[in-house]
Amino acid sequence: MTQTQYNIESNNMAQINENFLKLAPSYLFSDIAKRVSAYKEANPHKSIIRLGIGDVTRPLAPAVIEAMHKAVDEMANGDTFRGYGPEQGYDFLRKAIVENDFKARGIDISMDEVFVNDGAKSDTGNIGDILGLNNAICMTDPIYPVYVDSNTMAGRNNIVFSPCNKENGFVAELPKEKVDVIYLCYPNNPTGTVITREQLTKWVDYALRNDAIIMYDAAYEAYIQDSDIPHSIYEIPGAKKCAIEFHSYSKTAGFTGVRCGYTIVPLDLEVAKASDGSKVQLNKLWLRRQCTKFNGTSYITQRAAEAIYTPEGKEQIKKTIAYYMDNARIMREAFKAMGLEVFGGENAPYVWVKTPNGMTSWEFFDKLLTEANVVGTPGVGFGKAGEGYFRFTAFGKKEDCILAIERIQKALSVETIHN
Repeated sequence: MTQTQYNIESNNMAQINENFLKLAPSYLFSDIAKRVSAYKEANPHKSIIRLGIGDVTRPLAPAVIEAMHKAVDEMANGDTFRGYGPEQGYDFLRKAIVENDFKARGIDISMDEVFVNDGAKSDTGNIGDILGLNNAICMTDPIYPVYVDSNTMAGRNNIVFSPCNKENGFVAELPKEKVDVIYLCYPNNPTGTVITREQLTKWVDYALRNDAIIMYDAAYEAYIQDSDIPHSIYEIPGAKKCAIEFHSYSKTAGFTGVRCGYTIVPLDLEVAKASDGSKVQLNKLWLRRQCTKFNGTSYITQRAAEAIYTPEGKEQIKKTIAYYMDNARIMREAFKAMGLEVFGGENAPYVWVKTPNGMTSWEFFDKLLTEANVVGTPGVGFGKAGEGYFRFTAFGKKEDCILAIERIQKALSVETIHN
C-alpha cells in the first residue's frame, strides 16, 4: 500500500466536531460589534451610545470591594493563603446562598445542591455534558442564543421552538409533542417579560408528567418588583424533581467582569439511562463533571459574592438594581410616548420594542445606528419570533439613557409610527 492510498483509506488526519459547522458564522453580539466598528471607523467623530449588550456600568458595591481587599490580604499571608478550592464552591458562600436565596423564601435547598460557577452562561452551556444526544429539546423563541448553540455544538438536532409573542403574553404554550428537556428564562432575556406562578406551575406539571427536565435560567430574578412573581422555580411544588436552576451575580451585583454565579441541581432529580431505563441522580453526575472539567471559582471572587448577602451588601445591591430599573422606566415611558409598542422593563432590565412601520429588526438597528448613533439588539438575533422587535438594555449610565432617548425621538420624529 502506498502512502497516498493509506492516507485516503484511513483518513489519517485530525478531524473536527462537524456540529460546530452548523452554527451561524458569528455570535449575535460579535456581528453587532463588527457593524458598529465599521460605522465608527467611517464616522470617527460620532459618539455612539450602546444600549445593546447586557453589560453593567455601575461600580461594585462597597461591601464587595471591602471583602475582595480582605481576601487579597489573606492570600498574602502564609497562615490564611488558599490554594485549590472545592470545585462546587466554598461552604461559606454555599451556606449564604441557601440561607438568603432559598430558605428566606421558604424553599428547602441543601448545600450539596449548590454549585458555584464563573457565571450562568458557562453552566447553561455546559449542563448538556451530562445529557444524552437523543433528547428532544424544547426552547422558547425568541431565546438566549447560548442555549441553542451549545446544544447544536453537542450534536442535538431534535429541537422544538415554541413562539413567545404579544398574543400569548410572551409565555410559550406547552409543547404538543413530548419533549425531554425544556429551557425557560424568567424574567426573560430578551423580552424583559415575566411568568406567573400559575403559568410556571403548568410547565412543572408537564415536566413531571413527561419525565422531562426544565433548565430554568433565573439570572434576572433580583429585578422582580411584583411580589406575586416567583423568584425561583422551586417555589412551585414538585419542581425539585424536574428542574435545574441557574443564577448569576453578573446582573444582580455587577459581576460581569468578576465572574461568579451558581447552579442548583437537586438531589431529587433523576433521569433514565437509555440502556435499561434505570434512574440516575443528576446531582452526582454534575459533581463528577465539575471535578473533572472545572477548576472552581477563585477564593477572592467567592468572598466578594458572600459579601452581597451581608446587611450592608443587600442594601447597596438594592440601590444598584433600583438605578437600572429607573433607566428601564425612563425608556418604557419615552417609547410609549413616541407611539411605539413596548413590553418588559417592569420586572426586568430589558425593554422589548415593536419596530415601527413594519421595519425588520436589522433595518431598525441600522436606522438607530446611523441616524441616532444608538446601538440596541435586533430581536431576530434571538430567534425567528423576534423578527420585528428590538431589545434595549437598562444597564447603561442614566445620562446616556436619557440622551439616547432624545436622539431616538429626533430620528423617529419625521415618521408616523404605525404598529
